Amino acid sequence: MQLFFDQFMNGIGAGVVFASVALALVIIYRTTGLLNFAQGEMALFSTFVAWWFTDRGLGVVAALLLTIVVSFVGGAVIERVLIRPVENSKSPLNVVIVTLGMFLAINALAALIFIKPGQEALQMPLLFPDGKTLGMQTATLGRAGILVAECVLLYLLLQKTKLGLMLRAVASNPESSKLVGINPGAMLMVGWAIASSIGAVAGVLAASRGTGSFDTSLMQQVLVYAFAAAALGGFDSPLGAVVGGLVVGVANSLTIQYIHALEGIELVVPFGLILVVLLVRPNGLFGRNVVERV
Repeated sequence: MQLFFDQFMNGIGAGVVFASVALALVIIYRTTGLLNFAQGEMALFSTFVAWWFTDRGLGVVAALLLTIVVSFVGGAVIERVLIRPVENSKSPLNVVIVTLGMFLAINALAALIFIKPGQEALQMPLLFPDGKTLGMQTATLGRAGILVAECVLLYLLLQKTKLGLMLRAVASNPESSKLVGINPGAMLMVGWAIASSIGAVAGVLAASRGTGSFDTSLMQQVLVYAFAAAALGGFDSPLGAVVGGLVVGVANSLTIQYIHALEGIELVVPFGLILVVLLVRPNGLFGRNVVERV
């Protein structure tokens, strides 16, 4: 029973990272209707930025906060410079191609800028101390606390502020929002900026797990799990992204522990969940059914 509980909590710790990336995917999808295949690599680059700050003597918490600001600006610039020119194109494949290109380019750029020749991995200082609190790993509790804080701040932003109201209006109906004086382009840029900031948190959480060693492959598998989480919860539901991330994290942890006869069996979990959800409930557990007039 103790082994099951430990693996369950390990799954929660991993699920927080999946949920954060899924949350970023959902925010961009809700505001633009696009799937950002470069979300993981944007988080990766932010993680390298955070590491760079720590390497210059800054504490890991201060580095994370500063990286969130840098990522916010970076996300806005990416939307304005790379996404905006193809956003209104007739073929949605243009945006898909751009985000796939970003996936490859950002990964290569991070390696070029931050990794020295012959260096295989970097070391991120641990965000939380080793040890247990209330019988659970302190790191797991800390990561869960960060996820809760993200959800609360995002709820307050979207539900209690004028900016949040404008973001929801553009996500609901861009054309009608123009009629009441809202600039949809500016709101889309803010959506990308917020998603980039959330991705930065996920990247640092992922890099500071275990030994704290990470390289350019850090977020690639995480992105797969995050897509599974978003599909499970619903691409238009922030709550679904969080629930889906935790479910995928726990399912993955228990699969590795109890079904370890086949190598790579853990990758079956996200793909299996995506397949089941698409077959049974295409909109996800918390997704909304959209009714359109013909």
